[in-house]
Amino acid sequence: MTAPSPAQNSDPGLEGQIDDELQKKLDKLIEEEEGTQSKFSGWVGVLITLALLGMSFVHLYAAYGIIPASTLRPLHVAMVTALVFLIFPIGKQFKNRIMWWDVLAGAFSLFAIYYLWSGGEDLLERNTAPNTMDLIVGTGVVLTILEALRRTNGPILVSITLLFLGYALFGNYLPEPWTHKGYSLDRLVGHMYMTLEGIYGSAVDVSSSLIILFTIFGAFLQHTGAGKFFIDWSFSVLGGRPSNVGRTIVLSSFLLGGPSGSGVATTVTVGSVAGKMLKDMGYEKNSAGGLLAAGGLGAIISPPVLGAAAFLIADFLGRSYLDVLVMATIPTVLYYLGLFVMVEIDSRKFGMVTAAKTQTESALKLALRYWYHFFSLISIVVFMLMGFSPITSVFWATVLSAATSMLRPESAVIPWGLFKGQVPLVKGLYESKLVQSLAGGTREVLGIAAVCAGAGLIVGVVTLTGLGLKFSSIVLELAGGSLFLTALYTAFIVWIVGLAVPVTASYIICAVIAAPALIKLGVPDYAAHMFIFYYAVLSEVSPPTALSPFAAAAICKGNPYRTTLQSWKYVAPAILVPFMFVLDPSGLGLLLMGSIEGLMKANWGDIALVTATAGLGIVCLAGGLQGWFIRKTTFIERWIMIFSGLALTYPGPGTDIAGLSGFLIAIFMQWLRRHSPPDIPIRAS
Repeated sequence: MTAPSPAQNSDPGLEGQIDDELQKKLDKLIEEEEGTQSKFSGWVGVLITLALLGMSFVHLYAAYGIIPASTLRPLHVAMVTALVFLIFPIGKQFKNRIMWWDVLAGAFSLFAIYYLWSGGEDLLERNTAPNTMDLIVGTGVVLTILEALRRTNGPILVSITLLFLGYALFGNYLPEPWTHKGYSLDRLVGHMYMTLEGIYGSAVDVSSSLIILFTIFGAFLQHTGAGKFFIDWSFSVLGGRPSNVGRTIVLSSFLLGGPSGSGVATTVTVGSVAGKMLKDMGYEKNSAGGLLAAGGLGAIISPPVLGAAAFLIADFLGRSYLDVLVMATIPTVLYYLGLFVMVEIDSRKFGMVTAAKTQTESALKLALRYWYHFFSLISIVVFMLMGFSPITSVFWATVLSAATSMLRPESAVIPWGLFKGQVPLVKGLYESKLVQSLAGGTREVLGIAAVCAGAGLIVGVVTLTGLGLKFSSIVLELAGGSLFLTALYTAFIVWIVGLAVPVTASYIICAVIAAPALIKLGVPDYAAHMFIFYYAVLSEVSPPTALSPFAAAAICKGNPYRTTLQSWKYVAPAILVPFMFVLDPSGLGLLLMGSIEGLMKANWGDIALVTATAGLGIVCLAGGLQGWFIRKTTFIERWIMIFSGLALTYPGPGTDIAGLSGFLIAIFMQWLRRHSPPDIPIRAS
């Protein structure tokens, strides 16, 4: 999801404004995540905006009306690919220009949907033996999707998709256990283009019904000023004390990231306000960037939106999106608990000075003025609890956001002057935040939707060839049937895949090839998928996809790779949490038993116990990894805390007792040194 311009989202009274040169670097990093986008003015810009609005209206109607899946999914892909060819250039040298081949490719995308619809039931029934025209059009659709994927996400994901397609075509030449009978081109194209099992499968279903609505919702929050309000309000609540700047980063990242679901956008927006302030207070520049990136990364696992992959979890599991939010609640709390503990330790470790409040207006006054922005944090969940579907819930949450924005002129989606005759009707509407939000939300979904269409090709290959079962058998054989080793190998596989592709793609790939191995060993399906999702998110901290740390490094003027290592330090305390809900049934309490229904039947004592031990384990790991707790740790204290943290995050009464004992011993050892000379804090360089 596109980051809002930091310069537009930071208060003039706040420090850390972004200059033009830095803004160019940040734009370049965002382009690496979302592809190079052209920006048009004049009549071309008007036509592109109208096309984006048209796509928004189609999907908003689909949220309220009824459009069959066999109609909506192909239409969604056709509109996405056509717009990608117009907005995302074939190369950077063609930016802000529409070439003849872009128009031709976009026109073919629309023709392909007409051909599919006009073929009716006859076309669908001959998917195992398509005719020549079917094969030509279907092959063209696959190629246009691959090119759209390259333009929006780069060549690596395209290469991975081609490997899967090659496996379907030439798998009969591979040795056991990878071999299969092999499929002809017409059989493969028929499966991908002429059924709902390939391109138009579950990933595109989620993209066309949920993800686009959430990006539109997020765009409304961005343009109505909700993001700026959350940052300003966080600074007002937590300004002044040494550790409070770090706390503010964590709180504002959660408030801004929860509704946006974008790690890079959250990092850039919060960093534009607080980056310089962190360094001024005593943070070493790479450590400051690491904290910003870690806070932004939490957006992808934070309710109510999470990342795009969260919608796919609900679809894969056949559960409601509310169930996914329930499962994500405690892991999110534990993630931010780890960050809060780390910033508390930072205040001692770096010898931070007290900073004056940068926000002149009180939190109460801000809340009273912009109280309606808080609805964005709860409206979707409230609507779902009232019995609305996730699709209808986000639809009405968007309507509510638009309606409440009209309470103040600076946030109004339709200018107040329009009603007073002070602004020309057509110009006022075209330049309004309403049009910007609708068009911007659709623009933001293009890259994600291209990933979902490409993922449809991958999932189609897996279902056609049985690759998922083959892969899980290989993993189980390598692990010797050990659940711990299987989980460890799975985490490693997700991390490796995540080095090359975005979170959404890495989750989809690993969900279909790696999750079956965990499920075979008795792990509940929802726990296996949450395990993979969590590590797909954490893989975003590693180059070359470490865009949040790279953006934070640019803001704080640090070294990108050292900033990435610092990001790992901040997220490390929570990195073992997924093993808790995979290795032992008691750990399922961290997922609140996987659903609303499971929560109602759960033993709250068990949930409280496993949550408390996980939280204490995170605290131990934070102190051990920082080398500082109440005061600087000795070598022995540090390793006692690390091993105690590991023990506490492994479910079981024996490990819990051992971990708690170790933690108490480390605290007692630090207490014995309470009269020793004060430790010399680390100063920022």
